[in-house]
Amino acid sequence: MSKIIVRGAKEHNLKNIDVDIPKNKLVVITGLSGSGKSTLAFDTLYAEGQRRYVESLSSYARQFLNLMPKPDVEKIEGLSPAISIEQKTISKNPRSTVGTITEIYDYLRLLFARIGIPYSPTTGLPIRAQTVSQIADTIMSFPKDSKLYILAPIVRQRKGEYRVELWSIKNQGFERVFVDGNMYEIDEVPNLPKTHKHDISIVVDRLLISEDNTAELRQRLVNSIEISLKKADGIMIAKDFTTGKETVFSEHFACPKSGFCIPEIEPRLFSFNSPKGACKKCAGLGYKGFVGGFGYFANRFIEDDDIESDYCIEEKEVCPACNGTRLCKEALAIKIDMKNIAEIANMSLDEALIWFTEVWAKLSEKERNISEKIIQEIKNRLEFLINVGLEYLTLSRASETLSGGESQRIKLASQIGSGLTGVMYVLDEPSIGLHQKDNNRLIQTLKKLRDYENTVIVVEHDEDTMLASDWIIDMGPRAGTHGGQIIAVGTVDDIKNSEDSLTGKYLSRKLFIPVPKHRRRVNLNRSIEIVGASGNNLKNINVKFPIGVITCVTGVSGSGKSTLVIDTLFKAAYNKISAIKKIDIKNVEEIKGLRLIDKVVDINQSPIGRTPRSNPATYVGCFTDIRNLFASMPEARARGYTSSRFSFNIKGGRCEACKGDGILKIGMHFLPDVYVECDQCHGKRFTAETLEIRFKEKNISDILDMTIEEGTELFKNHPSIYQKLGCLNRVGLGYLTIGHKATTLSGGEAQRVKLSKELSRRSTGNTLYILDEPTTGLHMDDVKKLIEILQVLADQGNTIVIIEHNMEVIKIADWIIDMGPNGGVNGGNIIICGTPETVSTCQESYTGQFLKKHL
Repeated sequence: MSKIIVRGAKEHNLKNIDVDIPKNKLVVITGLSGSGKSTLAFDTLYAEGQRRYVESLSSYARQFLNLMPKPDVEKIEGLSPAISIEQKTISKNPRSTVGTITEIYDYLRLLFARIGIPYSPTTGLPIRAQTVSQIADTIMSFPKDSKLYILAPIVRQRKGEYRVELWSIKNQGFERVFVDGNMYEIDEVPNLPKTHKHDISIVVDRLLISEDNTAELRQRLVNSIEISLKKADGIMIAKDFTTGKETVFSEHFACPKSGFCIPEIEPRLFSFNSPKGACKKCAGLGYKGFVGGFGYFANRFIEDDDIESDYCIEEKEVCPACNGTRLCKEALAIKIDMKNIAEIANMSLDEALIWFTEVWAKLSEKERNISEKIIQEIKNRLEFLINVGLEYLTLSRASETLSGGESQRIKLASQIGSGLTGVMYVLDEPSIGLHQKDNNRLIQTLKKLRDYENTVIVVEHDEDTMLASDWIIDMGPRAGTHGGQIIAVGTVDDIKNSEDSLTGKYLSRKLFIPVPKHRRRVNLNRSIEIVGASGNNLKNINVKFPIGVITCVTGVSGSGKSTLVIDTLFKAAYNKISAIKKIDIKNVEEIKGLRLIDKVVDINQSPIGRTPRSNPATYVGCFTDIRNLFASMPEARARGYTSSRFSFNIKGGRCEACKGDGILKIGMHFLPDVYVECDQCHGKRFTAETLEIRFKEKNISDILDMTIEEGTELFKNHPSIYQKLGCLNRVGLGYLTIGHKATTLSGGEAQRVKLSKELSRRSTGNTLYILDEPTTGLHMDDVKKLIEILQVLADQGNTIVIIEHNMEVIKIADWIIDMGPNGGVNGGNIIICGTPETVSTCQESYTGQFLKKHL
């Protein structure tokens, strides 16, 4: 079958839609936020594809897999096995890194275990394990007529008198020993000061290397070597009688001089998730500090990097023992081309690829035969990651610090490497966090996935991705209950020519976001000035953030934008404003001009609540006003109900059968958990008595089920509620229900809820607003609304600082700070500061090159 046929899809807000999707094509599903894109792509297509695959397995296998519920759809035909690549951060496990989740570090451990060479930390010389035969061959190759002592060093730089040891040596039949460089008959050894360090070696044999009796001499030498190694724990010395030169041999990986010993070299020795390889001081975490909440788990050795737990690390300080490498000193002593495994893991991915290419020429033929397949696999995986714009990352980067876009592109690179065919891939905005410079590489990667005869379905707002697609499904016409319909389907040209498609109007430029006719005047004398910022990859930079204007901080991924804005500017401003808790700021010399602001707000994409009981209404504070309103109703006052009666979080008015959730979870063993409506409250969450209290014919449960848009209309005569719901509506969230669970909000939706909360507050006119990619998840029409809101805030005199890649936002800024030139160690510099027009003329600025065509 050449297409996927969907009939009667009614999941969430889908309006009984029918759609045909061509297979083995790059398909973009687009539309306004809340129009039903993700519902069609993930909750219908992916859910049914995954469900059918899992159901084909045995009941025993199914109990270990998460079976998704059957979507509300009449029929789907032509489905392939489905793989979902979403924006969710890969793992919160502090032991998980880019290297472990891509499995590159596993190959790296194998490589070091097979061809790595141990080096002595004392002498800096290589340590090699040798067999008795190898040691004998080496000694037999000494110059002819060499007179040698074969010594067994039983004491090496240790304090003591050693009377008992010397007496034992004599009883074993040995006659002579070297003590502190001098040879003695055992009976003539002087008393040794027990407070001094001594060296004692047994003279096992004396030999003359000659051309005669070679076979007989070798056999005698082998016997002497075996005795020496046995007496001295695998160490022996060949000492030249004439010159006094000593040659040390070891059957272990041990430094004969310092005694530094390496156990058997195996892949586990290089794992910071194993007791064998982890630094003993920090247990492989790379840092020390107070570990709260789940400290026990954070310090356990976890072999499986996919295990997720809630880690609550309050304070982090680089471990002084391993210097943040996470590994024991034995693992770090093993090197390839004079680099240990931690040094490779700390390289950026593009640097690592160059190193692996260059090191190949330096390997011996034996080492090449051993490592050829390992190095090729590592290089392939590095190339896949670089091709999706992640060259600035390091293998040692903790996965918990990755953005949603970065983690999604890592998964995408892994799928390219798997080489699967006949699969349906469903992706959620893979362009998030990606500079326009790298966007084309991402699109080529998606096309490569398609060319493997896979169906690639992408939920996306990015214009370049849409223009490069084979097929577009545009949903709408608006959001929430006003969405869920197919507006237009077809090629790019079909969508552009559609009279009904809002997306098509923007693609064809019938609608567009205009460049401001007049920009705000920038006065650099009224600025927050950062002097000598050198956090992470910042190159000791100086930069000014002008007050009262919109500033966009731009640059390729990994160029240092977040380090400058979040880790430096925000923390400094927070410390200035906050009278309670101070945040430690490192690597900055001075920050001037903070007196010009009296408030700082960081509007990021972190969740607004950690439980399903949190919702937009509770976050912005209007649910308290709603409960107070219900408590003021005459019937409620007559019954003595207070506002707490209308809370689903505490006893009193809520349904106790479901604890105010409205649903009950029933475990089904090897089938997915089933959620059923509470048979006591029938999903209403409150007791029947509570639901008898009504406002305009609506009870409290009805209010929670209303959309924010409907609520704005209902409460238009109640200023406090109306203002807060109105702000949610203005930022494009009118399609959400008032009681929408916070845990199901996307990062972009959570960020807009936070923005609306700030909008509902009285502005001081001197607030510093910091936004990190606020266009995430926004359609071009929603971006237009967002820009209007930001302009209002700036017109009130507030200072807006935005980290952004979206050219529509960048072009309306009053001031741009462009960073780069590239990511990681090749970033951290200020390329240019100025108006969009100024930046667009800068040849060194990647942002400027792409901005030029938008002005």
